[in-house]
Amino acid sequence: MFRPPVSRGMRVLDRSFFKKSVPISAATVFENKNIMSVRKTLTSSKDVLDLPRYDVCQFPTAETLVVGKEGQTLEMNRLELRKKKCLVLRPEIKHDDATTWSPIINKLVEEGTVGLGPYTVELDYSYWNFADIIAAILPEEEVSTGEAPEAFTLTGHVLHLNLRERWHPWKFIIAHILKDKNTNVRTVINKIERVGSESEFRTFPFEILAGGSDMNVTVHEQGCEFQFDFSRVYWNSRLETEHRRLVEKFQEGELVCDVMAGVGPFAVPAGKRKIFVWANDLNPHGFEAMEKAIQKNKVHQFVSAFNMDGRQFIRASAGMMTAPPKKASIKPKVSRTQTKEGVRVPPQVYVRPPTVDHFVMNLPATAIEFLDAFVGVYAGKEKLFAPHTDRKLPFIHVYCFSGNSDDVRVDHDDVCERISKVMGFTLTPDDTVGGSGNPERELEIFNVRLVSPAKQMFCASFRLPQEVAFART
Repeated sequence: MFRPPVSRGMRVLDRSFFKKSVPISAATVFENKNIMSVRKTLTSSKDVLDLPRYDVCQFPTAETLVVGKEGQTLEMNRLELRKKKCLVLRPEIKHDDATTWSPIINKLVEEGTVGLGPYTVELDYSYWNFADIIAAILPEEEVSTGEAPEAFTLTGHVLHLNLRERWHPWKFIIAHILKDKNTNVRTVINKIERVGSESEFRTFPFEILAGGSDMNVTVHEQGCEFQFDFSRVYWNSRLETEHRRLVEKFQEGELVCDVMAGVGPFAVPAGKRKIFVWANDLNPHGFEAMEKAIQKNKVHQFVSAFNMDGRQFIRASAGMMTAPPKKASIKPKVSRTQTKEGVRVPPQVYVRPPTVDHFVMNLPATAIEFLDAFVGVYAGKEKLFAPHTDRKLPFIHVYCFSGNSDDVRVDHDDVCERISKVMGFTLTPDDTVGGSGNPERELEIFNVRLVSPAKQMFCASFRLPQEVAFART
């Protein structure tokens, strides 16, 4: 009854087509002071219209109201009606058929609290949501599958689609409806599927389906602001939870090397938490955006940006450890009382650790291949670490793709085998703390998200083994 009109052949969005007038009944409340109580009563008795996103309290339009079970009526002029409110009733209740009235409706009419009359529910394009509208346009056989193209990601004002080929005939309509129904969206793009089309910087070719061509976006994540050209850098809004999960593993004052940092979704929030970060990205546009984010979010004392190849950065980080330790001085918050009393509170000073605590490698398609850079990375620097000092070898957090097997052990085996092959040591899913393998590896394999029905993204975290770090090559 309340679904939008259907137009299976529509190829260009006609918003004016989506209008519907539904005749129904409403209860006009004679005394405005009773509106809230009557609404509560009729809602409890489930006599009001149950229609999502529709306010059942409206201005009445019926000048003739039924005020008795025998059909007695009361005439009201338009001036009086403008001062009243009515409550729209469920379709089963007919104002001119007392046999359809509930006991509550009967009681309210007999008391003279309300009068029933006709009412027309007017719905248009602005009322229905994306799913409603698209179901009225797509072929019935497509709608019946329950797989309408609703999945998208938002990056600032840009809505990003990855439409399957089956939806391409309706791609412009889909885009314009999504733009209409998401008020902050100004541009809708669709990834163009081409084998090998993604660049080394993880950017992708796309087509603009709706809106303007401005791809300069502003994104907020973990209390930080990032500004970048989405067409030139990599950003995945679906990874916000993962960014937070990993950053929360780092401790205040630690040193993190973010090897494939992008615009800084790990690095900048970590800097906010007073964690030292060396953040690197090969993409010059990503590097530039990250430098801006560092300044914008005032984390320059903790985060330093680099524009290097990932392998070179891993090897170079070993040499950077010998540089004089960087200090960060944070002014403490001073209360009004302390200010009035002239109390001087010394700044809190953080000193960069002498060695790296964590390496982050978020390039899931190829990050494992970069692990060979750790072979011999600390050869000749053994005295920087335990047992000579209290410093442990760093954790490595490497992201990768694998399958989506019914038995997760199969996927974890695959991840471990690939890591072992590149680094030249044996890592197994049992090498967890408390596991049956080697607990010194401190392995954790975290299932980040399902990318496709046959593909998952994982984060494998483990401590860099001595036999790899100190290997003589």
